[in-house]
Amino acid sequence: MVAAGLLVFSFSFLTVVLCAPLAHETLHVHDTRSAAPPGYTTSGTPHPDTVLQLRVALKQSNPQGLVDKLYDVSTPGSVNYRKFLSKAEVENYTSPSVESLAAVTAWLDRNDVKTVPGATGQWLNIEVPVAKANTMLDAEFSTFQHADMGITAIRTLTYSVPASVKPHIDFIFPATVFPVKAKKSFVNVNISSSHHNASTHSARASVDSSCDDAMTPACLQALYNIPTTPATQKSNNLAVSSFVSSFASKTDLKSFLGQFRPDMSSSTQFSLQTIDGGVNDESQASVEGSLDTQYTVGIATNVPTTFFSVGSNNGGDLTGFLDLVNSFIAQDTAPTVFTTSFGFPEALVSQDLAMNLCNAYAQLGARGTSIFFSSGDSGVDDGEGDECTVFRPTFPSGCPFVTVVGATQGTAPEVAAELSSGGFSNLFPMPKYQSAAVASYLKTLGTTNAGLFNKTGRAYPDVSAAGISYQVTINGTVTPVSGTSASTPLFASVVALLNDRLISAGQSTMGFLNPFLYSTGKSALNDITEGSNPGCSTSGFPAASGWDPVTGLGTPDFDKFLSALKLS
Repeated sequence: MVAAGLLVFSFSFLTVVLCAPLAHETLHVHDTRSAAPPGYTTSGTPHPDTVLQLRVALKQSNPQGLVDKLYDVSTPGSVNYRKFLSKAEVENYTSPSVESLAAVTAWLDRNDVKTVPGATGQWLNIEVPVAKANTMLDAEFSTFQHADMGITAIRTLTYSVPASVKPHIDFIFPATVFPVKAKKSFVNVNISSSHHNASTHSARASVDSSCDDAMTPACLQALYNIPTTPATQKSNNLAVSSFVSSFASKTDLKSFLGQFRPDMSSSTQFSLQTIDGGVNDESQASVEGSLDTQYTVGIATNVPTTFFSVGSNNGGDLTGFLDLVNSFIAQDTAPTVFTTSFGFPEALVSQDLAMNLCNAYAQLGARGTSIFFSSGDSGVDDGEGDECTVFRPTFPSGCPFVTVVGATQGTAPEVAAELSSGGFSNLFPMPKYQSAAVASYLKTLGTTNAGLFNKTGRAYPDVSAAGISYQVTINGTVTPVSGTSASTPLFASVVALLNDRLISAGQSTMGFLNPFLYSTGKSALNDITEGSNPGCSTSGFPAASGWDPVTGLGTPDFDKFLSALKLS
């Protein structure tokens, strides 16, 4: 998808004389940036009647209370472990106060700006002509272009609000937020392992040596003890997100199942939902869409799987992320597992929006959703492509409320894949649940890479899985695909199957995983101790015993998870 900037409508009639606010109000700077992001240049001033579609993010009433509750229901040993919140209970923490809503709507009324409720109670949608927006926000909206991405967007570098409003809003979106194109986490090549060393590492039982060069569902089932037994619980479901016109073909899925899962009915399919004008053009099946659907439907046997295609009627891929998670929040029943194989360079995401998205994921986690994101495929870099002199993290890998998945390769032994992105966030501090594991790694690391990363930031990935040479059927042809786009839906599928067992036993689903993974759950993971993720003219981070910023805590073992969950 080519991000489309801020949606624009132009009046064909003569410019209307816009009235100033009814009463003079002293304005205070609420957000500012020194310049547009690299690659953007100003190309002029938009017509004063051009209408901007803006969203006002209201202050949540008790966001820290929600985070505390998320950890309460997600931490083994808590009396409330896996006693998830309802939609209404989450809204008690996230809904703006009556005072905030009144203050903001009064200000907009004074400026004759009509509001429309957003997807959730935190948002108000408004439409404002450029001239009025410049006046009421003391802004200077200009037209910016990014030639390489083919993007035109109307943005301002600063805006202000009255003192009566400032305490009640988080930010106005996307006033100073420039479109960023989502990056897919795959490389469409075959990368074979060069780490075979059977004399010091034995292959896991029943894993055929061919799996080192061609990873299939059967390989993954053998490698991670994943069952072929069909799931039975219909309340369990798996949501697969898609951006950037990454379509999936049901014909290809049928062919894939016939070749690689002959024990399944080849008529097994995913369902489709669309957001922001999204479609699923099956005649243009993509690598990403094909990979994600085939290795969820084809691994999480009979778990209901929905493919969410997010379109371009949103002003940019970041907005698509926002709209998708808010659509889940607005539902009475949230997905039990949600997997995404797209991301962004963290440096290109505004702090306000990053925090808002991360808090939205916390809302889903509190309701029992396990959320997975791929770490990326650029080692210690963010995939932006230009030269890097320090390690550059990806987003939303830094969000502490999601589970981030890296990649491995080979089976004898299983080692870190060089492409596996990992590191430390510059936006989010390190959460308590991982502090001991990361401290141990940093002690072992010593002075290696000193000064190149933020050692106090949220560290990622959390876990990993095989990510090299997945056999994927794309437009009728089997193609090898590698990346954390492969490992992420695989790990999500393992959790979806575990959820089926839990529900069958009358228990709650796994929910937000990280406090469990870094404590009692680490016994269910295969520790990966070899390999590294080079980048930025360095060897990157080395894998090591315990957690490391290449493979996280390790790769899944379904049977060991059953034991950790006391299901066997």
